[in-house]
Amino acid sequence: MSTSNGPTLAVLPAAKSEASPASPQILQPSGWPAPKGYANGIAADGRLVVTGGVIGWDPQGHLPADFVAQVRQTLSNISAILAEGDARPEHLVRLTWYVVDMEEYLANLKTLGQAYRDIFGAHYPAMALVQVVRLVEKAARVEIEATAVVPR
Repeated sequence: MSTSNGPTLAVLPAAKSEASPASPQILQPSGWPAPKGYANGIAADGRLVVTGGVIGWDPQGHLPADFVAQVRQTLSNISAILAEGDARPEHLVRLTWYVVDMEEYLANLKTLGQAYRDIFGAHYPAMALVQVVRLVEKAARVEIEATAVVPR
């Protein structure tokens, strides 16, 4: 039998005010620096709600030209999809972002963070950010997939 030399794992409640046995739990290995704007991992038990790749279409099918406006609308669209599945932003356990220009994302971090908090609040699930050559909708600058777990 071998022993692990890796970090031990800390399991933290998602938010003190909402912590309950059914709440998603943040997985933070001890000794690791706290991530900013995302979680390293989340554990949750409940009913799964999954989106497809969501872009920033408005209800009339128009896509804003501006990157931040596309992100804001994409997040709003995800929130609407979650609501259809009786889920809320605090049930999110994973977001995968696909952007066509990483530099555009990095140059707008402060504004993107504010848009995120305006729509999802201060709940930060596990996230991945991937730069892609292009998205199916040629004018789209961002596409996001979301996974939520609604407590039973």
